[in-house]
Amino acid sequence: QVQRLLDGGFITVNGALPKASHQIKAGDYIQVRFPPPVPSTVQPEPIPLRVVYEDSDLLVIDKPAGMVVHPAPGHKAGTLVAAVLAHAPDLAGIGGTQRPGIVHRLDKDTSGLILVAKNDAAYRYLQDQFKSRSVHKVYLALLEGTPPTERGRVEAPIGRDPRHRQRMAVTMGGREAVTEYRLVTRYAGYTLVAAEPKTGRTHQIRVHFSWLGHPVVGDAVYGRRASALDCPRQFLHAHRLGFRLPSNGSHVEFESPLPVDLLAVLARLRQ
Repeated sequence: QVQRLLDGGFITVNGALPKASHQIKAGDYIQVRFPPPVPSTVQPEPIPLRVVYEDSDLLVIDKPAGMVVHPAPGHKAGTLVAAVLAHAPDLAGIGGTQRPGIVHRLDKDTSGLILVAKNDAAYRYLQDQFKSRSVHKVYLALLEGTPPTERGRVEAPIGRDPRHRQRMAVTMGGREAVTEYRLVTRYAGYTLVAAEPKTGRTHQIRVHFSWLGHPVVGDAVYGRRASALDCPRQFLHAHRLGFRLPSNGSHVEFESPLPVDLLAVLARLRQ
């Protein structure tokens, strides 16, 4: 960001435009002007959002399954970003652009809590918490079969699958990935678990449980092609989210109950 400001002529040292290599010294007068945010190419769309919490710095949203977070090929409209821009049109520039700051991701077919920053300072503050692994995230997942222990910790590196580049896999050359879990409810042939990813790798929970031999029910990519259980999507829900507020540093926790479609799956299992 500083380099972009330098290139744009928005930084002066003693009234002159410096090069990036300029050595400053005591007594120099440095002036920085911030240009207005560049308009986003994403068009706001009046899509209903379930806002769990909102202040001047951030939004906590309960995302429905089927909603894509960012525009992508094949998903230009109906995204979370477009909905947030309509909900909060006065968003400050994140990284120099008028757009909501998506601090972390959820897959299209994963429901639950997602955090959105409303200004640059809040975005950096929240992102630092994710990097330091101080954010508390709990997902509810229904697995095929039953893991070997009631509580467990999976430490297996995740990277691109060398045979299928569109997928992720546990691989020796991958990045560190850690997921802790505990059993919540046992059913005949299935287990509901609470999973806590300690790292933030792409598809981490789905990849780790598939690697254990207990894939997430309904997962069309990492799961079993044929399942006796009728599940409308992957049974994965971002249930709990805890972090420190940028405004005062206090720790807050938010919770999202299982949505109706996943509750119906559990009701059939109980029967």
